[in-house]
Amino acid sequence: MTDTGLPARRAALAIVSGVLRQRRPLDSQLESLKGLEPRDAAFARALASQTLRHLGVLEALLREFMAKPLQPHKAGQASEILLLGTCELLVLKVAPHAAVDAANQLAAKDSKAVHFKPLINAVLRRVSREGEKVMSGLDAPRLCTPDWLWTRWAAQYGEAATRAIAVAHLKPAPTDIVLKSDDAGVPENDSLFGSARRLSGEGRVEELPGFAEGGWWVQDAAASLPALLLGDVAGKKVIDLCAAPGGKTMQLAARGAKVTAVEIDPGRAARIRENLGRTGLEAEIIEADARDLDIKASLVLIDAPCTATGTIRRHPDLPWIKGAVDVTVSAGAAYEILESGAALVEPGGTLTFAVCSLEREEGEEQIAAFLANHPEFGRMPVTAGEVFGHGEWITPDGDLRTLPCHLAGKGGMDGFYAARLKKF
Repeated sequence: MTDTGLPARRAALAIVSGVLRQRRPLDSQLESLKGLEPRDAAFARALASQTLRHLGVLEALLREFMAKPLQPHKAGQASEILLLGTCELLVLKVAPHAAVDAANQLAAKDSKAVHFKPLINAVLRRVSREGEKVMSGLDAPRLCTPDWLWTRWAAQYGEAATRAIAVAHLKPAPTDIVLKSDDAGVPENDSLFGSARRLSGEGRVEELPGFAEGGWWVQDAAASLPALLLGDVAGKKVIDLCAAPGGKTMQLAARGAKVTAVEIDPGRAARIRENLGRTGLEAEIIEADARDLDIKASLVLIDAPCTATGTIRRHPDLPWIKGAVDVTVSAGAAYEILESGAALVEPGGTLTFAVCSLEREEGEEQIAAFLANHPEFGRMPVTAGEVFGHGEWITPDGDLRTLPCHLAGKGGMDGFYAARLKKF
């Protein structure tokens, strides 16, 4: 990768500092990249994302080269400048002179970090000479997974699976799409299962064949599975709760369902309308809290709010801005939505509950508590045939549970949990 200038690096520095110091989500800061040239914006996003993705191992490596850690109140953003420079050298493979010079220029603009320019310069030059050898001896998957996540996953999935998940998180997620129909015009892709495809080329999604024509939409392969658990939806009424950005709504509409998409956030509801308009699909959209609805349907789908730890490949900031307390808070809110969604299911109907989280409290434990309190519902186990023969995606209780290390040979997938319930 070649040098793209200082503006991109300033933007990446601001994003990484926002994540690490203020716990601001990476995605919430991407608006700041719009003022950059496209090439600079792409580099800034890659630099920030890869620094966060490899944060643990980059910090460990720098500890090997520094006598003591820098104090932010004295050193300003010197620590983040070192992290970015090390990422450039060892992950993005930027030419040493470009990466070191850029780090020095960033430090020169910081009233506190400027006093640490000699240190920054010396450390990064040493990283450029010795960094690869030192890094090869570090346990990157473990270092890049905070303790609060590693211990939870090891308890639920075992050490081997936890390590496989952590390995998957070290690579950016590929782009998956779902076809509206079999004859949709699509870009170069690899077939995964059903209507899910994985893009094998590069380029802006909006400029790829078939996008403007509405032939497909972006949706991770794992995220496409919960809607399929509702079975044949043609001609049936389906309520899709927490529906934005609309992938599941479009899946259901494309299969002939009469969909009512419910979304509390007006901006996100507008996104659903935009996607429906582009794809030429139809659905009723209600802007409301799922807990305030007074409608019924035989089929209800809930993709509940959660900590989204199953999407860390796409959101490498998540491990560093969230913690165990966030799991508890999210689980409580999601259970309220589960209760409300269950009240919308007609007798004899089906409820599918899903979360893009790897945490038991947000998935398996939600359903266990719900079934214990609602004898009018029972589990409808998922069969291997319904998930295209992937029996490893089914839990002993018969629920869906995908992990980021699944489909490893094809680039992995998001972590998802889904349970299908029948109302008697």
